[in-house]
Amino acid sequence: MKKNSAIILLSGGQDSTTCLFWAKEKFKKTEAISFDYGQRHRIELQSAEKIARLAGAKHHIINIKEYGYIKNSALTDKSIAVGKKDKINKDLPSTFIPGRNILFLTVAAALAYTKKIHDIVIGVSQVDYSGYPDCRQEFIKSMERSLSLGMEYKIKIHTPLIKKTKKQTVELAEKLDILKYLRYTHTCYSGKRPGCGRCPACILRAKGFKEAGIKDPAVI
Repeated sequence: MKKNSAIILLSGGQDSTTCLFWAKEKFKKTEAISFDYGQRHRIELQSAEKIARLAGAKHHIINIKEYGYIKNSALTDKSIAVGKKDKINKDLPSTFIPGRNILFLTVAAALAYTKKIHDIVIGVSQVDYSGYPDCRQEFIKSMERSLSLGMEYKIKIHTPLIKKTKKQTVELAEKLDILKYLRYTHTCYSGKRPGCGRCPACILRAKGFKEAGIKDPAVI
């Protein structure tokens, strides 16, 4: 039996796209939410719009461009090089945006509340990732509890990729028969399509497809 409805955080990337179609198998109705947060390129929002349309999911784009005022990340400040270390925490990459998933999940939960939706889906993984602390299961569980308490409204955060490698994520996409949709996804930190092949995101994506023995449909 499918559950009623879910809101999926959709960045336009490989992982969130896989999660959107995973959710379509689990829920009767899916809605996608994306964020215009002052990121260094808009191609990911264009990808998200395309993918949501293909999936037949209602798509919300939330404007929080003011968040780009926090000039700490290579993804919001073009003067910071991709591939370097975070200026504050040298254990993190320069692409880390402090508080991003906290904000995204908070807005998604607030939207869910207004629509009487209890389920949120996010494509984080604590296995093959760049070391972001807001991609860990411990963080997700904490947010789930905090959001439920703060709104006095039950919120369930689903993380279908949390324990999957990039290889396993590609295999899940194949199982869901959505490889054709991954053609429209965007991963590259440099905002290029096809990807630059050199940034950490491109390298990790290529690694997953190679290990799965599947050609990346986004690579021409």
